Amino acid sequence: MTTVRRSYERGITTLALDAPERRNALSARLVADLADALTEAGKDADVRAVVLTHTGNTFSAGADLSDPPHPDVLVALLRQIVELPKPVVARVTGHVRAGGLGLLGACDIAAASQEATFAFTEVRIGVAPAVISMPLLPRLDPRAVARYYLTGEKFDAAEAARIGLVTVAAAAGEDADDVLAPVLDGLRRASPQGLAETKRLLTAKVLDTFDRDAAGLTALSARLFSSAQAREGMTAFLERRDPSWVW
Repeated sequence: MTTVRRSYERGITTLALDAPERRNALSARLVADLADALTEAGKDADVRAVVLTHTGNTFSAGADLSDPPHPDVLVALLRQIVELPKPVVARVTGHVRAGGLGLLGACDIAAASQEATFAFTEVRIGVAPAVISMPLLPRLDPRAVARYYLTGEKFDAAEAARIGLVTVAAAAGEDADDVLAPVLDGLRRASPQGLAETKRLLTAKVLDTFDRDAAGLTALSARLFSSAQAREGMTAFLERRDPSWVW
């Protein structure tokens, strides 16, 4: 049974992360299923764009601590989204944490409802937002990302839009589909060649970051996740207690 639900309407393929019982955490299986679905969408001449969304109240809780993907595999997935010759549009109506934010960074456009919340929680379990920084740092406000990377604070959709994490946040009385309607209409009116080449222009600097930093950040991620502090942080998280370093 797949962890990614697929649907299609008028040139738009929607891929919904569909493991709500695990808060759509990035397990090895979910990452593989999403990569397969993206590959199919990328090859389909009838697909003008991809919408990446979720079932349940969480877009993604980040890495699945019980079945994490290898850092190399996560790097490959993020790069696949950036390199896909179709625009990828995130539709967020719930919570996004840690590695899940890497998916948003890799997408070309992102819309969030007022219910959405965001947090880079890595520092609170003894690791760092290493691999996901490749699509995120070129796109985010430097002062804001320093605050949220270092503190792990939660912030809302309006703040996510202000710092560049999402393209647009729904206003009062709107939902994510309201703000996405003109975006999807515009994508349906664009030519496949025009979209592919324009996306290539837009993502060139992000891909330069992957070329330069992927090996080092993958090694950093692996080292941190195998450290004593990370073991304490993940154990504390699973036991619903503060880790030993909290004052």
